[in-house]
Amino acid sequence: MYHQVLDPIAHSLAWSSLVAALPLLTLFVLLGVLRWAAWIASLIALAVSLVVAVWAYGMPVGQAVLAGSEGAAFGFFPILWIVINAIWVYNMTVATGHFDVLRRSFASVSDDQRIQAMLIAFCFGALMEALAGFGTPVAVTAVMLIALGFAPLKAAVLALTANTAPVAFGAMATPIITLGSVTGRSSDTLGAMVGRQTPVLALFVPLILVLIVDRKNGIRETWPAIVVCGASFAAAQYVTSNFISVPLADVVASLASAAAVMALVRVWRPVRVYTEAVAAPAMSGGVVPALSGDMPEAEAEQPAESSSERTDPPREIARAYAPYLIIIAVFVLAQIGPVKSWLGHATRQFAWPGLHLLNAKGGKVGSVTFTLNIATSPGTQMLVAGVLTMAVLGISIPKALRAYGATLFQLRWAILTVMAVLALAYVMNASGQTITLGTWMAAAGGLFAVLSPLLGWLGTAVTGSDTSSNSLFGALQVTAAGKAGLSQTLMAAANSSGGVLGKMVSPQNLAIAAAAVGLQGREGDIFRRVLGWSLLFLLGMCLLVWLQSTPVLSWMVA
Repeated sequence: MYHQVLDPIAHSLAWSSLVAALPLLTLFVLLGVLRWAAWIASLIALAVSLVVAVWAYGMPVGQAVLAGSEGAAFGFFPILWIVINAIWVYNMTVATGHFDVLRRSFASVSDDQRIQAMLIAFCFGALMEALAGFGTPVAVTAVMLIALGFAPLKAAVLALTANTAPVAFGAMATPIITLGSVTGRSSDTLGAMVGRQTPVLALFVPLILVLIVDRKNGIRETWPAIVVCGASFAAAQYVTSNFISVPLADVVASLASAAAVMALVRVWRPVRVYTEAVAAPAMSGGVVPALSGDMPEAEAEQPAESSSERTDPPREIARAYAPYLIIIAVFVLAQIGPVKSWLGHATRQFAWPGLHLLNAKGGKVGSVTFTLNIATSPGTQMLVAGVLTMAVLGISIPKALRAYGATLFQLRWAILTVMAVLALAYVMNASGQTITLGTWMAAAGGLFAVLSPLLGWLGTAVTGSDTSSNSLFGALQVTAAGKAGLSQTLMAAANSSGGVLGKMVSPQNLAIAAAAVGLQGREGDIFRRVLGWSLLFLLGMCLLVWLQSTPVLSWMVA
């Protein structure tokens, strides 16, 4: 049995926090400064966290290793289980040539890549986040952007940057529901409060995407689309989360934003069409070469230039969209009350064997319980969607299995990275390192309103999940708010809203993005490109939450 201690170094939270931060500092320095491959950086940071847990916190070696093993298991299921199956569905569409049909369909809406970035990375990515979450939108939208001619590095940066405003309501509002369970507050109330924060962020995300694609010229030439995209998403997310349904916030917002932009480009076009000068294959060094022999002969021989000008028959366009419509249908069906309840019968919860933890107050630590939600996992539902996609696209079982094997090979380093990062997170949580950092920040009193989103950002940056961040710090936010005389609802919501901004710099999502675009080993380059945007958005969120804690914007607080 290990009893957590929050101030092991000289009985000082400040000194203990410095030591507790060493694994994170190691991880970010290796990624951002030395540009090491994410899997190497993650394994070294994991080793540092184990040393800190055993040496500084006095955690038994066996307990530390067991905590890491539980984290690695959680990294594979449910997180990697979702990503692997999502990429498998995508790779099957590549193997049959239907992804090229989908690409041409998107290109027919607008051949301007600034508009395409907003439609695919932001709108379509938000829909994928709403349904699956956990890295799926980053992987899927990144490869879609490459198929439209974006450079791999830029595609990864766009996909990660866009995966911000929708994250709090991702996977049918799983982060919000989790936040409600750990704080004892209504998820509807918390979702409504988050819906008064992230829509402000959504107003600026399309602008940043265009800035990444074409700098200032892009903003000047496409500002009507930027305004329509951001404003329609923000308005729909606010209205849905506050007055209709928290789980459906991203579904409605993504569809409303996409519809608004598509309606706009029917009557308005930029004065100049911007197209990336780089012609890239659909997957640089990824699955396409491994499966190219499976593609229809006519499709494989089609030159890139003429392929983009082809007119596809309506039947093939419908089949190209079918996998994503199937995904939506399967996920929506799984959320229906009776169906969800029936699927829930397969869920099993059990204490992680041999792991015995007590928190600083002597209570049990919830993270020792592992949930195996086989049927309700979005990954399993994605697998079902993949099987249905096989039938619709006429893919044989051997061909589907080859695609699955190629997917596992493609994601091999991402799999190792995600499992190592989650092992790191669980070691830090189990030993008390993460709570040490959070408790130290919570001692800031009234200034905690400024630091609250930063705490959420830190949790997501470490775990790669806004859900996990809310599990870690949700209760701490409420306690700190009570001591500082701040709104507990506001601080709890700020944890989730700040957490969405840490997702783009989390090693887990960096690894998924790098694997998707064929840049394994260059996660450090991607990290350097997105870190500035993450910190800029975080600064804005800290300012917004602080103003909401004062009379200036207190009218926004429920």
